[in-house]
Amino acid sequence: MTVPQGHIGVVNYGIGNLGSMLNMLRYLDLEAREIADPDAIAGFDRLILPGVGSFDRGVTGLSNGLGEAISAFAATGAPLLGVCLGMQLLARSSEEGSLSGMGLVAAQCHRLSPSSAAERIPHMGWDWIEPTSRHPLIDALPTPSKFYFAHSYAVACDSSEDLVATTSFAGGHASVIARGNVAGAQFHPEKSHRFGMAFLSAFSGWNP
Repeated sequence: MTVPQGHIGVVNYGIGNLGSMLNMLRYLDLEAREIADPDAIAGFDRLILPGVGSFDRGVTGLSNGLGEAISAFAATGAPLLGVCLGMQLLARSSEEGSLSGMGLVAAQCHRLSPSSAAERIPHMGWDWIEPTSRHPLIDALPTPSKFYFAHSYAVACDSSEDLVATTSFAGGHASVIARGNVAGAQFHPEKSHRFGMAFLSAFSGWNP
């Protein structure tokens, strides 16, 4: 498949509805295309790995060659963004399952634990993010910024240098991470209105 320069590939590995992500990208006048063929991944300029569901099911969905193709894509230095489950799959492993993640970020996923009686798991709904470092993905966001979350597990990075933003829920957890050209967002930018538009626009212009 020939992919025009500037296209964003949105990986379809059988988990989650890609429609809202593609619709948001196209609303922003960004060239985006769904992709399920491992051999075609290398033709894109940047990649988004979305996802909703369990960790092991996500790993299994990538076992047809997509996982290897995504890792090879990341090794070229091209921008890769994992969203929600897609962010968690960038890590080595998760307490949610027994299979190994992609290991593109030095991290593990842990189950959220409520820090007060008012908190309920899963973490679902709108919440604020708090930057922990400067990064092109969040530097131009409105201040403060809130996003839509829906998750029961969160990524814990080995190094604080990979942490870009946190959210205070459950005692605090990573909401944006980045290591080189590989980044993750625990929230759903495609469901986060103007905040999500700003985040995806920043990703479209990110040159790590």
